[in-house]
Amino acid sequence: MAQQEVVEGFKFEQRHGKERVRVARVWKTRQGQHFVVEWRVGITLFSDCVNSYLRDDNSDIVATDTMKNTEMFACGCVKVYAKAKECSDILSAEDFAILLAKHFVSFYKKVTGAIVNIVEKPWERVIVDGQPHEHGFKLGSEKHTTEAIVQKSGSLQLTSGIEGLSVLKTTQSGFVNFIRDKYTALPDTRERMLATEVTALWRYSYESQYSLPQKPLYFTEKYQEVKKVLADTFFGPPNGGVYSPSVQNTLYLMAKATLNRFPDIAYVSLKMPNLHFLPVNISNKDGPIVKFEDDVYLPTDEPHGSIQASLSRLWSKL
Repeated sequence: MAQQEVVEGFKFEQRHGKERVRVARVWKTRQGQHFVVEWRVGITLFSDCVNSYLRDDNSDIVATDTMKNTEMFACGCVKVYAKAKECSDILSAEDFAILLAKHFVSFYKKVTGAIVNIVEKPWERVIVDGQPHEHGFKLGSEKHTTEAIVQKSGSLQLTSGIEGLSVLKTTQSGFVNFIRDKYTALPDTRERMLATEVTALWRYSYESQYSLPQKPLYFTEKYQEVKKVLADTFFGPPNGGVYSPSVQNTLYLMAKATLNRFPDIAYVSLKMPNLHFLPVNISNKDGPIVKFEDDVYLPTDEPHGSIQASLSRLWSKL
């Protein structure tokens, strides 16, 4: 998106923005039920403001403080308090990111494009006495991420993701028949624990703001559905599970299942470190002192194997 310009005999490319702006939004229904989101927002603007770099002229710059105030109070509009009241409907992180990006490219003449990144904290409604609490929430684990790239022409790139999805299974995993040389110490095993912390990104196929689904909270529901497909593929059926011959194979099956399940997703990228659980071995020169049978392990996360790959449809531009 960034455009290169030739200035004073050099190639020049610039952008500016605001990072780590935190905002919480509460919606209250007439029935007394509350909904809450907490977002960490970052904005990057591409604009025609070369003069602010080359000389004493800031007349084309949107101040980063303005970006912060727009995020926190205006839901994509500058008139702070009045426009905040207009955000009466619950928004997904994706919809909020698109609103903000669309605001900057439409409101400011010099801005040609905007990138809005959001990380959503996982506040989950608590259950008390078997019932969902009206206004009580607890902090979950994995985080919902999104990035919206909007250009003045109306073109859109929308990416969602998950950070910190920690999953583990105590059996149905192995690793055998890999390359061996004089430095190889790892034995073959068809029985091991498998643990990882999934970082996932998926790009939607919508290329303009006008082609987006109009269903409220569509992307929030899609996030939950993608997370379920990833986890279900990792674990397999509740009785017996599914065997994993490697983290690589499991990663591929998770990405493939996502593309097969959701036709409006064009691209999936997964990063899955192999967090090792090492069988404990207590022995002396005469042999094992205690015999363990796949029941006691030493958890380690450093160093760990790093496995990542992406999968996209043949027609995808990525």
